[in-house]
Amino acid sequence: MNYISTRGAGAGERHTFSDILLGGLAKDGGLYLPAAYPRVSADELARWRALSYADLAYEILSKFSDDIPADDLRDLTRRTYTPQTYCNVRDDEQAAQITPLKTLGVENGAPLSLLELSNGPTLAFKDMAMQLLGNLFEYTLAKHGQTLNILGATSGDTGSAAEYAMRGKRGIRVFMLSPHKKMSAFQTAQMYSLQDPNIFNIAIEGVFDDCQDIVKAVSNDHAFKAAHKIGTVNSINWARVVAQVVYYFKGYFAATKSNDERVSFTVPSGNFGNVCAGHIARMMGLPIEKLVVATNENDVLDEFFRTGIYRVRKSAETYHTSSPSMDISKASNFERFVFDLLGRDPARVLQLFRDVEEKGGFDLAASGDFARVKEFGFVSGSSTHADRVDAIRDVFEQYDTMIDTHTADGLKVAREHLQAGIPMIVLETAQPIKFGETIREALLREPERPAAFVGLEALPQRFEVLPADAQHVKAFVASKTGA
Repeated sequence: MNYISTRGAGAGERHTFSDILLGGLAKDGGLYLPAAYPRVSADELARWRALSYADLAYEILSKFSDDIPADDLRDLTRRTYTPQTYCNVRDDEQAAQITPLKTLGVENGAPLSLLELSNGPTLAFKDMAMQLLGNLFEYTLAKHGQTLNILGATSGDTGSAAEYAMRGKRGIRVFMLSPHKKMSAFQTAQMYSLQDPNIFNIAIEGVFDDCQDIVKAVSNDHAFKAAHKIGTVNSINWARVVAQVVYYFKGYFAATKSNDERVSFTVPSGNFGNVCAGHIARMMGLPIEKLVVATNENDVLDEFFRTGIYRVRKSAETYHTSSPSMDISKASNFERFVFDLLGRDPARVLQLFRDVEEKGGFDLAASGDFARVKEFGFVSGSSTHADRVDAIRDVFEQYDTMIDTHTADGLKVAREHLQAGIPMIVLETAQPIKFGETIREALLREPERPAAFVGLEALPQRFEVLPADAQHVKAFVASKTGA
């Protein structure tokens, strides 16, 4: 398996899975993708249907990481996806499934379900990929006698998932940027209460996009990146995206009885990494009818899929909402899909994303490229705070199920794209406890709190507040690495 940049750098060079694992952006600022997507045969689909989550993960990941010995990769997936790791909120039988499918009911002739992805250590879907990434990083670093300083940005859930996956890992430090005072109280406490000496939380005076821009700026400073051994765990990291491909296959098998059926997935989306994994699963041959992109009031992605216009908002135009993990106006992984949409033409991709930096966006409405969006199965919709509250209340009253704010965005948009006879699977993103204020508003009761998180918000917190400036962040990293 060879990897290429969406912007064309290193054409003709060979990059393996291990080569790109510890980095983030390619040297030209592009994102890595396989030179060609592996296809899944009908026989493989039939065989995979009966596999455990860990063994399914091995089968899928082995198609993208042929430079890792099979026995080592199988050991990594089996150590990662265990009931003990994914049992924070479920009983033993459900925990063994890792991502159980919860059927809600039939609406407009379509079976409607939630794919539970938030049963891991930090109660968010990010654990599904991040736990694997932590084990992959430790394995690779130990094999080559290296160390790594991870620089990441989070709007809420990525940070805690990364820190819980990397805490105590040999040879790894984590520097996590988050928008100061713009996460929920639970999300903030999950991250800032960690006291592990290899974890550093940096609260940036700005919004998530400022944090993300700083990570990209540092990644593009190749001398600093090399001197300080900087890597990333954000969704621009290919290993995170490909790890998420697994649960699309697992969800498909849970919702169908045979492999000639089709399903649709709705994905609450901010940075486009989660739904990008669905796009990859579809390109591999998984029978996906629609990929429904659900946004909140920060509707950059919804605007594109409706109009062909990709228009990035400035920090002052980015709303702080009750589904804060989606308060994003620059979708980092979107470039991976645009690369495929444009027939994998790196020169055009480079020009379009130069336009994003220089003009604030681009317009494909007048070109034939935008018409191809439907060929890839994408549709979209957006949600508001009132929609979230209504969805949380309705699902609780109708199905006796409590959902978080982001999943509520997904459910609201999913209902706009139901097709009779085609199962609709909404990807759950987090446990309701992470967004207690809105749950209390909707249901007039406290959200369910797993025992391990009682008193979390009262724990001492450790973090550093810095301005939204890459130089300040680089200075802080350098002071802690001693390089």
